[in-house]
Parts: sequence; C-alpha cells; structure tokens
Amino acid sequence: MPSAGLPPVETTIAGLRSRLDAARAEGRTIALVPTMGALHDGHLALVDHAAEAADLVILSVFVNPLQFGPAEDFDRYPRDLEADRAALAGLGVDAVFAPAVDEMYPTGPVQTRVTAGPVGTMFEGRSRPGHFDGMLTVVAKLLGIAQPHVVVFGEKDAQQVFLVQRMVRDLDIRTRVDVVETVRADDGLALSSRNAFLDPRQRRAARAIPDALEAAQSAADRGIDAVLAAAQGVLMGAEGVELDYVAVVRPDSFQPVDDDHRGPARALIAARVGPTRLIDTALLHLG
Repeated sequence: MPSAGLPPVETTIAGLRSRLDAARAEGRTIALVPTMGALHDGHLALVDHAAEAADLVILSVFVNPLQFGPAEDFDRYPRDLEADRAALAGLGVDAVFAPAVDEMYPTGPVQTRVTAGPVGTMFEGRSRPGHFDGMLTVVAKLLGIAQPHVVVFGEKDAQQVFLVQRMVRDLDIRTRVDVVETVRADDGLALSSRNAFLDPRQRRAARAIPDALEAAQSAADRGIDAVLAAAQGVLMGAEGVELDYVAVVRPDSFQPVDDDHRGPARALIAARVGPTRLIDTALLHLG
C-alpha cells in the first residue's frame, strides 16, 4: 500500500527499476506522472488521477535541459525537492524519481533523439525551437525506464500531449496516455510553475489569457474569424501582455482549422507577461 507520509526518493535508474520490477512481480499496475517539480495543485490533480488508474504511482521530478533553449529559464526554473515531497504527503505516491542530469545523460547530451516532426515546429515549437524534440526524448527515456501501464499529463500543455500520444502510437509503446483537465486558480489563470515568477501586477495582467479563451468560446458559433478576433481583442487590449500567438487547431491533427471548419476545435494562446511566458488552451465547438 502507498505510504501516508513523505514519499521516498529514488535518484538512480537502477534503484527505480528494482522497485518497479518488484511491483510488477506482485502483479501491480504502475502509473507515471512526469513533472519538472515546483509542484502545484495542477500536478496534484494528476497524482489523484494516477492513484485511481493504477496500483502504484511514481512521480518524476527532472528539469530536462534538452527542452530549454539557450535564452530560456533553465537556470532559474524553481527547484525544491523537499517542498515537492511535502506537497505529495499523504497522496499515495509510492516514490519520487529525482535523477540528476548526469544520471539521465551520463555521457552528455544524447546523440539519439526523438523528433517531433512538423507539428513540433509549429506554435510552441516555432517559439521554442528544439523544445519538443527534447521533451519527447526525455519522455521516451522515462517510459523506457519505468515501463508504466499509464502515464498522466495535464491538458494545459496541449501540444505536448498531442505529440506524446502520437509518439506512443507511432513507436508502439505499451503505455496508455491519460489527460487530466486543466486546474485553474480562483481568478481563472491556469496553474503553472511559472506563475511563481509573476508579481501582483503581472498576475492581474495575466488574467487576460483565460479571459481571451472565454471570449473565444463565446464566439465559436460564429466561426473561426470571430473566434480569433474575440481572443485577440482581449489580449491586444491588455496592458503588460505581449501576445505570441492565438491559434485554433483540429484536435485530431493539431493543424490549423480551415475557414469553413465546423465541429470540435482547440484554441491555443501563448503570451509573455513581464519576463514570464505563459500558455493556455480550451476546447470549443465551431459553428
């Protein structure tokens, strides 16, 4: 049974594999929750789902250098493993896998990588070149190390989720990908570890992002042009918010919808508030 106290920490691949091999020998199912730490209630919702989906829950904490560009926030990304363990107390996490960079990449940056393909160069991939190749590579490594029955991600990182689902399907990886709905603060802002970088004024400005998604959903019955105009109108009028992109894509392909598209679609927003880059997403039904 999972511990009710602080979860133990495994820092080596061999240690985690030994723990999981023993669990599999007992016929237990395994869920993996990959994170970069700085846990918040959104991560805890993933843990709750994982605990319902499998007998044993492993949460990984690894700030992956492969998915950060040279001008991004790798060095200042928040790291506090003991605070993360405290947040997980009593939630049924059987172990935290917290390897060092040298444990995951003992010979330096890996030469073999997973390529995200054309979708990986769009939206977040255009703004953060190479990000999705690095993300998929570390997720593939984590799935190979843990060999979980299910892996759990949050809906907010919609492009990441799409690419992981496609990788698992294309490479015949025997892991189910579960997606948990975005958790939001009382002001509507999607929970993110990067929200900690916002000062009070920036936090108020960032509310324009969920407001823009709500405006997009309200305009969805009038078609794609109305959706884009509604979202852009909110964001362009928000002081302190620098818009990167607003897009609407087909959920099944992550390609931009046609002008005459009718049916399910996903709105995507990325914007910078002060030095902090935030993303969000919402489903809508065009027409």
